[in-house]
Amino acid sequence: MSSSDIAVSQRLAETISAVRARVAVTPKIGLVLGSGLGAFADSLSDLVKVPYAELPHLPASKVVGHAGNLCFGRVEDVPVIAMQGRVHLYEGHPIWQVVHGVRVMAKLGVSAVLVTNAAGGLEADWAPGDLMVVTDHLNLMGQHPLAGPNEDELGTRFPDMTSAYDPELRAMVEGVAREEKIALRHGVYAGLMGPSYETPAEIRMFKVLGAQAVGMSTVPEVIALRHMRTRVAALSCITNLAAGISKTPLDHKEVEETARARRADLERLLRGWITKAGRA
Repeated sequence: MSSSDIAVSQRLAETISAVRARVAVTPKIGLVLGSGLGAFADSLSDLVKVPYAELPHLPASKVVGHAGNLCFGRVEDVPVIAMQGRVHLYEGHPIWQVVHGVRVMAKLGVSAVLVTNAAGGLEADWAPGDLMVVTDHLNLMGQHPLAGPNEDELGTRFPDMTSAYDPELRAMVEGVAREEKIALRHGVYAGLMGPSYETPAEIRMFKVLGAQAVGMSTVPEVIALRHMRTRVAALSCITNLAAGISKTPLDHKEVEETARARRADLERLLRGWITKAGRA
């Protein structure tokens, strides 16, 4: 029997069993750390790293900037689980595998997850390095993580996505940003399959549809988490301006470099949010 033939709940049970054999911590808050943002996991106290490759159903990403570790630790007194990198649809993984990591978080009992990503900005007056709180998304990936038979023990067949990005969790991000004097943008994230960057014509279309940022992740993860009734917020690091807006060719190295340049601000923002969300 192949992995694709196994029920989601069975795959989750197998991964969690392997996690529990390695880690005793019961996490309260989850983080998904995107391109160039994974270094935050190394700052957790009492850190325990488990490589994805050592856990069933969690393949390691082959993309530069995604270390591929499930990290457990603490921020002050809040127990945290962090995905240090993620896998993507464009790598050839089936969509169930793309969202398996966040489903593991939900099954472990986290009360909230903050999903981060590197994204292209669609607003001409934005700049690389801007941070954007995601207010909503457009699923333009051509796939859906809930397609196929529904497992009622995980969630309802037709989950409501009206408040996919939890207003209270977003307000916590904004509150920390005010305290730390970190400027934030707000906008809609358009999720594309990739791996090619978008054409200028596509970017013009996304702007008409109401998007402010575009990327190749996050949307399936948010849908899977909301299906399992886990609260979610999301934060984009605008690492480049999109095609037709940027004056230079798009390059993944720029994505990594820009994310690293905002590391200090991101760390303060994530630490503050974890503390607020973990004590709520």
